[in-house]
Amino acid sequence: MALLLVLHGAVALTTTSRGSLGRQTVRMGVTLEEDAGGLKYVHLTHKSGSSAKVFVYGADVTSYVDAQGTEWIAVRPDAKMDGSKPISGGLSHCFPQFGPGPIQQHGFARNVDWSMVDMDESSVTFSLDPNDYTKAMWDEPFSCFFKVGLTEAALETVLTVNNVDLKSEGFEFQAALHSYFDVSSIGATTISGDSFEGSSYLDKMADPPATCTETRKEITIAEEYDRVYKGVSDPVLKDEGKKRQLKILNKQGYKDTVIWSPYGNEAMGFNKFVCVESVAFDKVTLAGGESWVGEMALVPEPL
Repeated sequence: MALLLVLHGAVALTTTSRGSLGRQTVRMGVTLEEDAGGLKYVHLTHKSGSSAKVFVYGADVTSYVDAQGTEWIAVRPDAKMDGSKPISGGLSHCFPQFGPGPIQQHGFARNVDWSMVDMDESSVTFSLDPNDYTKAMWDEPFSCFFKVGLTEAALETVLTVNNVDLKSEGFEFQAALHSYFDVSSIGATTISGDSFEGSSYLDKMADPPATCTETRKEITIAEEYDRVYKGVSDPVLKDEGKKRQLKILNKQGYKDTVIWSPYGNEAMGFNKFVCVESVAFDKVTLAGGESWVGEMALVPEPL
């Protein structure tokens, strides 16, 4: 299978098979590399010293090191990095479905190769279009673009979903970044934000799942978590061990936050990450010719 690179009008062709690619400098600040499992990824760097790693498989951002040298994104120790299943970690895409439903868990966007269609010195844009594999599950006239960029102060992401058929009656979808964040330890970490206290959340760990009201301003995790906070889009991850915090800025599109932790699961490495997910939980209806944009930025700061 081939990966088509379209770089501001210039076209290059490189392999996405499991063969050896090595390290290829595509543009200043951008290299295309191959990890030990054979998957290709784009390595971005910024003059400030920050860097990011984005896999072609799933367009998954698996690393963001800020200008001070702090890593903010986690990949689980049990993750398969050979394309046999979605990467368990990073900013993993859930599209066109979040969670269980009529198609496979979390949709298909996280376990297919995306195409790299544009880049500059500190950003890269991927695209995803229907193919035989996706049509067998969800035969809709969509196209997706996902841009990842570095600035001196942040990692910025933009997901655009288009309905490309002007005559289409429209389709419904959900979208999320199933974001794994690296922490010094789960016990040293809190999650806060202006919207948590008094918000409504769906506790999916309850039997049966129950809708509850959050009474805390800062959330600590000491048990297994799977909670959907509707209308909360301004979480801040505070890590006492790192002496730093991470603002998760959902600027548009992502209106809800999911907090997930497999607390106690050593195989998953529960103590070293927490998922604070940017989610459009209610289904979005996209008419023919319309677009939806989900914009999320990660902004690290000292505590």
